[in-house]
Amino acid sequence: MMSEPKTPVPTPAGDTYKGWVFKWTNYIKGYQRRWFVLSNGLLSYYRTQAEMGHTCRGTINLATATITVDDACNFVISNGGAQTYHLKASCEVERQRWITALELAKAKAARMQAESDDSGDDFPSSSPPSAPGQGGGSQNSEVQSALRTLGSKVEDLSTCNDLISKHGSALQRSLSELDSLRLIGEAGDKVRQVTERATLFRITSNAMINACRDFLALAQAHSKRLQKALQVERDQRVRLEETLEQLAKQHNHLERAFRGASQSNATADNKSASGPGKGEGSDEDDDNEFFDAMEEAPEFITVPADPHFHKRSSSNISGFNSEMCPDDQSLNEEPLAMNQESPSQELVPLKKRRTRIADKPNYSLNLWSIMKNCIGKELSKIPMPVNFNEPISMLQRLSEDLEYHELLDKASKCQSSLEQMCYVAAFSVSSYSTTVHRTGKPFNPLLGETYELDRRRESGYRSLCEQVSHHPPAAAHHVISDRGWTLRQEITVASKFRGKYLSIMPLGTIHAIFEKGNNHYTWKKVTTTVHNIIVGKLWIDQSGEIDVVNHTTGDRCHLKFAPYSYFSRDVARKVTGVVMDKDGKAHYVLSGTWDEKMEFSRVMQSSLGGENGTEGKQKTVYQTLKAREVWRRNPLPEGADTMYYFTSLALTLNEYEEGISPTDSRRRPDQRLMEEGRWDEGNSEKQRLEEKQRIVRREREREATSQRIASQPEEAVDEDSLTDPSLKSAPHDSHLALWFDRCEDQITGEQVHIYKGGYWEAKDRGIWEGCPDIY
Repeated sequence: MMSEPKTPVPTPAGDTYKGWVFKWTNYIKGYQRRWFVLSNGLLSYYRTQAEMGHTCRGTINLATATITVDDACNFVISNGGAQTYHLKASCEVERQRWITALELAKAKAARMQAESDDSGDDFPSSSPPSAPGQGGGSQNSEVQSALRTLGSKVEDLSTCNDLISKHGSALQRSLSELDSLRLIGEAGDKVRQVTERATLFRITSNAMINACRDFLALAQAHSKRLQKALQVERDQRVRLEETLEQLAKQHNHLERAFRGASQSNATADNKSASGPGKGEGSDEDDDNEFFDAMEEAPEFITVPADPHFHKRSSSNISGFNSEMCPDDQSLNEEPLAMNQESPSQELVPLKKRRTRIADKPNYSLNLWSIMKNCIGKELSKIPMPVNFNEPISMLQRLSEDLEYHELLDKASKCQSSLEQMCYVAAFSVSSYSTTVHRTGKPFNPLLGETYELDRRRESGYRSLCEQVSHHPPAAAHHVISDRGWTLRQEITVASKFRGKYLSIMPLGTIHAIFEKGNNHYTWKKVTTTVHNIIVGKLWIDQSGEIDVVNHTTGDRCHLKFAPYSYFSRDVARKVTGVVMDKDGKAHYVLSGTWDEKMEFSRVMQSSLGGENGTEGKQKTVYQTLKAREVWRRNPLPEGADTMYYFTSLALTLNEYEEGISPTDSRRRPDQRLMEEGRWDEGNSEKQRLEEKQRIVRREREREATSQRIASQPEEAVDEDSLTDPSLKSAPHDSHLALWFDRCEDQITGEQVHIYKGGYWEAKDRGIWEGCPDIY
């Protein structure tokens, strides 16, 4: 049963009225008890009273809401279709208390909203917020609040006046009736005396109401004069602060010029005099923008740094790193120039890439008949038709991470490793932007399959992927750029089908190495989840954490991919992160979404003082400068919804090119047939290729077993082991990658495949010796 609210009777609007009410949730759970709070014209609810400090489950503005009563205990609150609450009180008395409180709150909220609109027309100067550090805005708000309160009280008095007039008139009529009875003597005198007093009482009440209205009009007129005077004072203060800021800049400039003049030559003097001008110019754009803290378990909180604080005393700010001064200029540098090439190469026209592929055909498929026997199995071991695929292989999908290679190009030009970390972190997030609509599964590569992406003339890089293992499936990837960076990774995909959703866990480490500064970065990928596998529309979410580490300097960036939550009012697909140096001092805050854009803010100060976390620990509060964009997703090409939602780069990945390796994914027949819309033929070809791969694998295992037995002494061979499979050791897969060598990674200590060279030289010669026949 519901507990009684703290106030036994409904309180006036503006005060708080709260208590337990049963709210309809769904057909499974029915009515559930929720804690409702009515305050200032807003009705909010929480699961428990303890949630009032941090998690509101929903709010309705009563000014625009309708309140209807269903029966003795049920009532409904709706704001026109967007939100509707079906509520049930514990008893009829409790329901009536809520209805009374809600009706009063609705009436006052509507009246205050109308008055607020009117006051906005009367006092336009009060609408813009005051500058930081100024109290004009708060004082103006207090004046308006006082006027609204006075107006509300006058309305109450007016209501009382109407009631007095109504009841007074009735009283006079009754007295007149008594007077008509022609009472004589003392009774008649008493009746006339009461009639005169009632008339005087009503006249006095009307005078009181008129006096209150005159008082309100005088208060409003006086408020206008106060607002004008306040605006004049505020403008004078702003002008004074601007003058002081200019004087501080001139003083700083003179100090630097004086120090430069004491140097031994004029060149040093010129550099010291011109240097501050550039630094100050970058700070001119540092406004008061910042990121809001995450709603659910934020790891830190950001607040805006004082725009004048860092300009006047940046040299004395705790936590400000002097080597970061030029970062803002380089982070906003002009678009990168094209790679310098020889005149003869510049004259060679670039190849025109395709911009369309065949539209995806509409094939029906009984999904459950295929999936019901696959729950709990490794996805790579399930024979899947091409209906679930998109017409590119996993190798091509891995190469698609290079769509935003410009981030690495810019990173290679950075002077500061902390600034470079911002670009590398943004690059690690950008690879997920193509997955938001891509629900199709890439083709599992055949063992020995390769894929090259040669964009040296357009973008300055060359990429090579090779499938180096089949169980577990693993692909090695190596990219070399003429613009000073190298990217390499070996990704093993572990996936499980859970019935309602599919979890894809990429295993392996990604390495980015820059020639300038010899900075070596590593990070791992997060988990991808595909929801609504059986029923509903497929949608993809990314969740987890990424640690981008610079093994040369010790810098680190911790990125958090927030999982989707139905109850969160925060932006979906949110990513946040902090760039720290080896000592753990924060220098940049990153924020954005993995499907749209990423921004960065430079940290000026950090301290403990935020709200306590779930474990009772204080959160770190970062004072940051204006947020600036570091990465934004490229728009999809026209008609992408009929082309598997491919990006402009993805449309070119399977485009056939001359001179490619015999094992290149572009030569794969089942994938090519699917791209052309011939899915039935593609399914048949896919089964043929997979069976061919199984035959080659079994033959390779037999050869490995024969070599192992032949290498052992005859007396060491147990005859039972030749006939009893349970006594045999697991067969060894003797497959060796063609373009990659297996070795131990010097940074992570993992066994990985690293490019050994020779592929591009073989392509130049047109000789592909040793390439297996996999198609």
